[in-house]
Amino acid sequence: MNAPLRDLSGDSADHTQAATVADDAASDLTPAEAARWPDVAQPPRGRTTAIRSAAAARLFRHAVRGVDVRVEMPDGTVLGDHGDRVLPRMIIRRPTEFARRVGTGGLIGFGESYMAGDWTTDDLVGVLTPFATRVARLVPRPLQTLRSIVLPKHPESEENSTKNTRRNIARHYDLSNDLFALFLDGTMTYSSALFADLERGTRPPWSDLESAQHRKIDRLLDAAGVGPGTRVLEIGTGWGELCLRAAARGATVRSVTLSSEQQSLARERVAGAGLADRVQIDLCDYRAVRGEYDAVVSVEMIEAVGEKYWPTYFQTIDRVLAPGGRVAIQAITMPHDRMVASRSTYTWVHKYIFPGGQLTSLRALDAVTRRRTSLRLIEGEAMGAHYAETLRLWRERFTARRDEVAALGFDATFRRMWEFYLAYSEAGFRAGYLDVHQLVFARDAVEDPR
Repeated sequence: MNAPLRDLSGDSADHTQAATVADDAASDLTPAEAARWPDVAQPPRGRTTAIRSAAAARLFRHAVRGVDVRVEMPDGTVLGDHGDRVLPRMIIRRPTEFARRVGTGGLIGFGESYMAGDWTTDDLVGVLTPFATRVARLVPRPLQTLRSIVLPKHPESEENSTKNTRRNIARHYDLSNDLFALFLDGTMTYSSALFADLERGTRPPWSDLESAQHRKIDRLLDAAGVGPGTRVLEIGTGWGELCLRAAARGATVRSVTLSSEQQSLARERVAGAGLADRVQIDLCDYRAVRGEYDAVVSVEMIEAVGEKYWPTYFQTIDRVLAPGGRVAIQAITMPHDRMVASRSTYTWVHKYIFPGGQLTSLRALDAVTRRRTSLRLIEGEAMGAHYAETLRLWRERFTARRDEVAALGFDATFRRMWEFYLAYSEAGFRAGYLDVHQLVFARDAVEDPR
């Protein structure tokens, strides 16, 4: 049975208390959390908000008709018509606040409404995956042209210029090494692993993750031709595992990062392994790198570059790559048409997780290197299913250790935010909306063999 429109928007002329019977508060935040997260604590208000709220309610009702999710309202009604099938449950606790947030902020509001407790679920990935599967069709096509008019814009302060980039990086990667250590494996690797037998449909256990991270790194090092005497440049250090494995092969490594927290721990790990004479880790923007290197390796760092600076990123690599050298990159990708459609959209992930971030596409990477460099894409391997499982393992460990996260000083809103982020990302890969590729570039290749 479909709920009345007013039960979602709460802003129609005949608004009743039924829309908010589940909870009179604007959010589940404590006063201290409300001070820290003001945009989550109070939903938008005002005449324009009321109009957008009503529109969002209609669009949401339209969207859920084709999504395999059971949307339950406070008065017991259910949105959508899914028969007797058992589906993931999205439980709307505060319909008025939910519609206001979504109507004003789109996907930002959708994520903030989860952070605020306006809706909940016992299967977050199960709810988000069907939405991700239909993301291009959730909003009717004629209305998609209004995206740039009605939705928030990217702040200039988050553009990845040399002035802003370090601050963008610090907001995520400098949160706390102890936080990341709670849900990453012993390699402290924060990128997709590569599991040995995933093709057989298994769900790998936590005990497989460390070896899967080594397998991912080793494949990249092999692709870049890293061995004894190789001069390696790594763009984006992480916490140093790739440095360690490259140096153990006999290579000399220079790694650059803009995260002071990562630099500190990576240096400790390198010194502890007795490899400090082969590894140099600098707090340095990739644009400032000089020298010549036989191999350039970069794992899931291009996501922090931004489309405006993709030419600069590859031109820098082209400039420092020695004759006969190779480049191995691991990059999260999305379909090219979706990248073009969403390139100017400011999202919840930008606001709360990765300021200045932007995903690319294979077509875009191939085009920018062909037009602006002598590099050519010569090899590519997709591994999106592996990222879904990597994220599952991280998410399960993060939620299982939420008390330890709290002990580090991260409040309940932060924990809900990160659970949403990990589930949101996993859902993207499970839906096939996102993928991740290991890509190899070299100079003067005639054709991409794909």
